[in-house]
Amino acid sequence: MIIQISNLSDGDYHYTFDKEVKEIGLSEPFFGNIFVESQLQKSQRQIILNSKLNVNVNFECDRCDVEYEQELTNEFKIVYLFSSEIDDEDKIDLKYIPFETDTINITTDIRDYALLAIPMKKLCKEDCKGLCINCGKNLNEENCSCKTDEIDPRWLPLKKLRNRIN
Repeated sequence: MIIQISNLSDGDYHYTFDKEVKEIGLSEPFFGNIFVESQLQKSQRQIILNSKLNVNVNFECDRCDVEYEQELTNEFKIVYLFSSEIDDEDKIDLKYIPFETDTINITTDIRDYALLAIPMKKLCKEDCKGLCINCGKNLNEENCSCKTDEIDPRWLPLKKLRNRIN
């Protein structure tokens, strides 16, 4: 995903990209195409790139272990500063480029932000009930008849302490 910046006058420009996830180096759990909408604002000393990406993923729920599909979105902003002195500090949202730069390749940035869109906790739905800890039934599909009154023996000292306080 390359944006031609040479010969651009100052102003706003819109770009859209629609690529297969494999073309930008993404694999499982990503599938299909990644769609990116970008707005580029060019001025004499900098370029500001605001982008939004949409990509489909195939996950297994962390609570009930059911496979499900989800569309991930992520919005990000990258500032490119024209400079004759390139600062090598590794900042994800600020990049220095020489004045004579012809193109900006945003493929790596798109891949990185797609990976950052993966949630820490993958849930098939917000109120997923998960699996029964005794029989393993999916509690989203059916109720089980397991007794839940039993207390783990490791917690008994805390229960006794709570009873003493009350």
